[in-house]
Amino acid sequence: MDLLPGLPNDIALDCLIRLPLHQFSKAASVCTNWKTEIKHPLFRQRRKESGLTRPVFVLAQAMVSTIRKPYGITSLSSTQFYRLTLYDPERGCWYDLPPIPELIDGLPMFCRVVGVGSDVMVIGGCDPVNWRVMDSVFIYNFVSGSWRRGADMPGGQRLFFGCASDSERFVVVAGGHNDEKNALRSALLYDVAEDEWVTLPEMAIERDECKCAFHRGEFHVIGGYPTHAQGQFHRSAEVFNSATSRQWRLEEDFLGADTCPQTCIEGDDGRLYMCLDGDVVVKIDATWKHVARLPGGVSNGAYLTAWQGKLLAVGNSILDEIHSSYELDVNSESKEKTWRKLDAPNEYCGHVQSVCCLEI
Repeated sequence: MDLLPGLPNDIALDCLIRLPLHQFSKAASVCTNWKTEIKHPLFRQRRKESGLTRPVFVLAQAMVSTIRKPYGITSLSSTQFYRLTLYDPERGCWYDLPPIPELIDGLPMFCRVVGVGSDVMVIGGCDPVNWRVMDSVFIYNFVSGSWRRGADMPGGQRLFFGCASDSERFVVVAGGHNDEKNALRSALLYDVAEDEWVTLPEMAIERDECKCAFHRGEFHVIGGYPTHAQGQFHRSAEVFNSATSRQWRLEEDFLGADTCPQTCIEGDDGRLYMCLDGDVVVKIDATWKHVARLPGGVSNGAYLTAWQGKLLAVGNSILDEIHSSYELDVNSESKEKTWRKLDAPNEYCGHVQSVCCLEI
């Protein structure tokens, strides 16, 4: 059966790959053939090769309430109810993703959010009602517009772990701490296509509150601290190639400083960026070099992510609870690069606990 009557299928497919993101689920429901094509991994690959993929940012973000004060003054405050929000930079709009059906009390606290292909995953965290540590995996597919349950994360309780994907199929979870607050050296690999977890070799060092990044084709577990020295971050990293490695490779002095690594991300230029002492810095060879000063609006607890030669910083100032978002063109030739504040409705200014970028 033809995808579009009267047109060769290759031309019809060229039409389908031009669908905007928010129309995927509607188009997939038109007929079986369209659904088969749109859900096939080669559909996203063809969009990518044609330069038609678009970035979207998914945030685990708190709902916002309005507090009324004397004399008619009002202020905004983050609640303890978290949901997934989406920012579409192409259209400049924000909206909520559908809630996870099983989680009527909102997202788990301290969960990790990671993008893989056309899926976004919510992994682990604490039940927001009874604070029970969860090993659950929930997966939202942008093509079907629906949630599914993934295989639970094995290996016992794990919190404040690092998490990263190769953006195509695999996710690594590493480090964190167990139910006795002992830092972990263990790591896991999740195959999204097969819905299977594999236990990886243990790392050389315990790494609580580490950061994971997929950098130059390899998974990096960066920083973190051991049980006996809580809050005293390593500056080393451990590297694993899921295709060729049998053990982790330790890289000393990777961060160049004893600092929290949570903002460390890979830009689309293949370099690593992070926030350090109020600046955004980039790793060139073995040295971290200044890129730009963080704007005052995100100077406290910024999150970084990258897309198409730009950085997105999300955070708040020391004096303001409400979160703001700024973008920076890292390819700008200006000596001191300038941040641009993104417009966001009040309901999308709540506290952010995790953020990821997908190319769909």
